[in-house]
Amino acid sequence: MAHIHIDGLQIEVVRKNIRTLRLTVYAPDGKVRVAAPMRMAASNIEEFVVARRVWILKHQAKFAARERPVAFAYVSGEAHFFQGKVYQLQVLEAKGRPRVAIRDEQFLELYIPQDASKEQRESVLTAWYRARLKEQLPALLAKWEPVVGKQATTWGVKQMKTRWGTCNVQAKRIWLNLELIKRPPLCLEYVVVHELVHLHERYHNARFWGFMDQFMPDWRTYKAELSQVTPGPAVGSDAD
Repeated sequence: MAHIHIDGLQIEVVRKNIRTLRLTVYAPDGKVRVAAPMRMAASNIEEFVVARRVWILKHQAKFAARERPVAFAYVSGEAHFFQGKVYQLQVLEAKGRPRVAIRDEQFLELYIPQDASKEQRESVLTAWYRARLKEQLPALLAKWEPVVGKQATTWGVKQMKTRWGTCNVQAKRIWLNLELIKRPPLCLEYVVVHELVHLHERYHNARFWGFMDQFMPDWRTYKAELSQVTPGPAVGSDAD
């Protein structure tokens, strides 16, 4: 890996067995990386970066304005999100199986043995988030699959660093980012529709966004809301 300076930008260059250049800007600090073919001349890389300087600066500014991930200690008093609302975490000593409950629409109560480690508290809360998201997805798919006119054969939930959702077009398999359970419900619906539309069109081209306009006319509102938040610790935006 090499670092070079081009037009006032620090660029990390990685040589790979690829045919074309690929540029990525990473959150949260706006680091820029270029993946380049093994034998490509440095002058070609420089020309590629200079041509995309405005794009790079735009995304660095966008990431700088985003809500940054919080390093939680999973102790009482912390603010945690669930479906777009903020709750105060209350860690309460309890024997038996750990559990999570919402009280008075303001407290997220974590019942767990007193000697539980931070990792154990995090694991219990994460499992609760995952279960809540999985509860909602069957109904959302049943609602939107007839609207979109496509059906996912399988779906799942996982923590993703770079995307809110993914779709394997050939397998018709959809993955949703676990962090969506912390966002407003309509943002989750937007991602479900977005991934289903990929079963019509693989790429983010005019045809894809035309389908989005047809099926969910307000999609821009939810996309803009999600763009203010970092889905994971190393989010990137790519340009070819």
